[in-house]
Amino acid sequence: MLRVPAGLSWDHLPDELLLRVLLHLRLQDLVRVSAVCMRWRRLAFDRCLWSSVDLEGLVHAGPALQQVLKIGVSRLRCPRCCVEELRPLPVTHMDLSSSIIPTPALEGVLRRCTLLQCVSLEGLQLSDSIMASLASNPGLLQLNLSGCSGFSAAPLGAMLRSCSRWLNVSWCHFTADHVKSVVDNVTPAVTRLNLSGYRESLSLDDVKVLVDRCPHIQTLDLSDCTLLTAESFPVLKQLPSLQHLSLSRCYHIHMAALTDVGRTFPSLALLDVFGLGQDAHLPGLKKQMPHIGVNSRPFSGVARPTPAGRLPGTPADRAMWGGRCRLRFRL
Repeated sequence: MLRVPAGLSWDHLPDELLLRVLLHLRLQDLVRVSAVCMRWRRLAFDRCLWSSVDLEGLVHAGPALQQVLKIGVSRLRCPRCCVEELRPLPVTHMDLSSSIIPTPALEGVLRRCTLLQCVSLEGLQLSDSIMASLASNPGLLQLNLSGCSGFSAAPLGAMLRSCSRWLNVSWCHFTADHVKSVVDNVTPAVTRLNLSGYRESLSLDDVKVLVDRCPHIQTLDLSDCTLLTAESFPVLKQLPSLQHLSLSRCYHIHMAALTDVGRTFPSLALLDVFGLGQDAHLPGLKKQMPHIGVNSRPFSGVARPTPAGRLPGTPADRAMWGGRCRLRFRL
């Protein structure tokens, strides 16, 4: 326990020094010390202490915590939580993956957010209004909408024209119109794109449009797009910076067609082809392409806040786009 020298009280310490002490407290302890006096309340809720908060494990975000969040959180991690309402926050990084949050409440939050840089809404029910709100964030660099639903093709396209260089729109509840809206409107600046899961919706013509529109793609996931064949290789070859290509479970691409991949894509470093052939064929394929990592990434990490494949409870599982939140809720 920290002891103050005789003759010197906590009241004599400058704000800067007290803030240094408070910097080492947990979230719950900060809330407790805020009840000591008016000065400590002001210091405990100083914005410098609340720049990033991890609320995973909090079942209900109560009124007291809502008051805390008004301080000015810029990085908010809140996956798998039950959130009834969130006040507008000057957030730049927000992870609400698989949370239980009513669509109107989420609309209210995002309507007033214009500083977003990284967002994950994976698995949520969205709306056309939310697409319009996301479009008002010109600095949006990473967007994860994997498994989302509830929005139309046209608002999706309008949003994609204005933001996001890392984009994950895999396994959404898409029609063919949605897929076409993505390939026709995704920003030409996109470098990492996950467009997997559209078995009967994404065609070779769509890939041609995408490649022509987005020449700087480095990572491309087209897994489970079963309409694709080896005819897509000459098209994808036009991506000079392509480093990671995923074609897992694109069953019309035969293993024999992969033997020339190393020569077709000279910049390729990673190739995922899970489900395209028997495991016995993989050693021969790897031997033919020693400079390419074959089937080394079973999970896509495009625009996802947490590294793919990490075990729950590990330090990396609490990461959010390469960093961890300073304050973390603990049960």
